Amino acid sequence: MRIVIAEDSAILREGLAQLLTVRGHEVLATVEEVPALFEAVAARPPDVAIVDIRMPPSHTDEGLRAAVRLRREWPGTGVLIFSQYVETAFVAELLAGGSDGVGYLLKERVAKLDDFVDALHRVAAGGTALDPDVVTQLFGRTRHRDLLAELTPREREVLALMAQGRTNTAIAAAIRVTERAVEKHVTNIFNKFDLPPSDTDHRRVLAVIRYLQN
Repeated sequence: MRIVIAEDSAILREGLAQLLTVRGHEVLATVEEVPALFEAVAARPPDVAIVDIRMPPSHTDEGLRAAVRLRREWPGTGVLIFSQYVETAFVAELLAGGSDGVGYLLKERVAKLDDFVDALHRVAAGGTALDPDVVTQLFGRTRHRDLLAELTPREREVLALMAQGRTNTAIAAAIRVTERAVEKHVTNIFNKFDLPPSDTDHRRVLAVIRYLQN
């Protein structure tokens, strides 16, 4: 993969770059400010950009705003938010602008580099990778709680794993049921959310976005 890293912590920025390089990936640029991120992406568009949320100058939501812009101006570039904070203000916009190729992981919950690299691959390939805690907080702020209430506990569990970008096979292994059972749960979710088959929309991601609509 070709990767750009936007992170204001020099130790984390350079350490992550070295780890990814050792694994055979090409780190095109490491930057600590949003303007430099846009310059790097414009010069050599990466497969995926890793972006922290709180960056200079105000250390509030610069990175998340930048991610929304990246998705709008460079739709072919995947964006993985990598932060210690859950900021929901722009996440709905980030997903609604095109849910494919989007990820949001929490630094404190990434225990293995293999898991992080796997999430990067999914996002770069046009998939989705959302931390369960991020999904939970997004669910908590939605006005569509009635949709969540319609799901069974098992369907909620399946939906959370879908939001992480897991396939039906991976979900079946995680919750120890058959793949056929997972397919049934997924179909039930689609039906309850009124998501008919479509050639243009990704129903698995739309099921998550349903919670994020205003």
